[in-house]
Amino acid sequence: MSDRFVAPTVRDGDEELDRSLRPQSLDDFIGQERIKEQLAIALDAARNRGEALDHVLFAGPPGLGKTSLAQIIRKELDVGIRQVAGPALERKGDIAAILTTLEQRDVLFVDEIHRLNRSVEEILYPALEDYRLDIVVGQGPAARTLTLDLPPFTLIGATTRTGLLTTPLRDRFGLIFRLDLYEAAELARIVRRSARILNVEIAGDAADEIARRARGTPRIANRILRRVRDVAEVRHAGAITTEIAEEALTLLEIDTTGLERFDRELLSTLAIKFGGGPVGLSTLAVSLGEEPETIEDVYEPYLLQLGFLQRTPRGRVITDLGRDHIGAIREASGSLF
Repeated sequence: MSDRFVAPTVRDGDEELDRSLRPQSLDDFIGQERIKEQLAIALDAARNRGEALDHVLFAGPPGLGKTSLAQIIRKELDVGIRQVAGPALERKGDIAAILTTLEQRDVLFVDEIHRLNRSVEEILYPALEDYRLDIVVGQGPAARTLTLDLPPFTLIGATTRTGLLTTPLRDRFGLIFRLDLYEAAELARIVRRSARILNVEIAGDAADEIARRARGTPRIANRILRRVRDVAEVRHAGAITTEIAEEALTLLEIDTTGLERFDRELLSTLAIKFGGGPVGLSTLAVSLGEEPETIEDVYEPYLLQLGFLQRTPRGRVITDLGRDHIGAIREASGSLF
C-alpha cells in the first residue's frame, strides 16, 4: 500500500490529534445536537452488540466537523482508522490494498467521497454489503474472480456535494447525516473552548464578535481566532479584548457580516462593471481572475445565504441587500467596515 494517499493507522493516545482543536468526544462536540443524539444511540447499540457500526455518510459545507465526527466515532468505538481522500484512490488496487489491511470493526474514512473513481466505487459495493472483496485475476478467457473475505468494518464518507454521489453508493450507507451551518452562539462557545486549549485569555464580547464573522463555520472561527491571537501577542499584552479583536478583524479585512475582500470584490464587480447583472459565471470568473468552480463552490454559497446574490437562468444578479452592503462599505469613513 502506498503512503502517498493513506494516512497512518490512528489509535487512542495519538498525540498530534490530542493537541489539535478538534473535539475528542461527542460531549466535547458543540452544535449539531440532532446528529449527536442519533449518533450516540447508534454507537451504544453497536458497542452493546459487539458489531461494526453501520456505514456513515456526513454531508454539508466544508469546515462543519465531518472529519472531527469521524475521529470521534473511532475513539468512541476504540478501533483503528484509515483516512484517505477520495480523489487519491485512482486504481482498484489502491482501495483493495486498504481494505485488506483493515481489522475487525475498524473505520475507513473517505473524505470527498463523491470524487471517487467509478471503477474504485464498484469495488466497494460487495465490500460494504457482504464484507467481500472480488479481485479479477488474469485477462480474457483465462480471467477468473478471486474472492477475499473482509472483517466487518465501518465506512465513513464525507462529502460537500451530495448530489454528485451515485445512488448505488448512497443507498449503501445506513446512517446519513446533513450538517447545518452553526448559530453565532454555538460558534462563540467553540471560540471560547479553542481559546482555552490555546491558553489565550479572551473577553466574552470578543468571542461573540469573532463568532458573528465566522460565516457559520467552526473551521473559519478557529482560523480567525488564531490570527487574532497573533495580533494580541505581537501588538498587545496577549489577552484578546473586544478592541483588539476588532483591530485584528479590520487587518484581516473581514467585515461585520463575515465577508472577505474577494466576496466584496465579487459584489462590486457585479454592481459596477455589469450593472447588477445578470452575468454568466464564466464571464464573471474571467473578470475576477478566478476559476468558475471556485466562485461557485467557495464564495457564492455564503453570498446566496445572506441574500446578497441570486442565481438566475441568465446568470448572476446582485440583490438590493447586496447593493446596500456595498454602499454601506463605501460610505464608511476610511474603513472597510
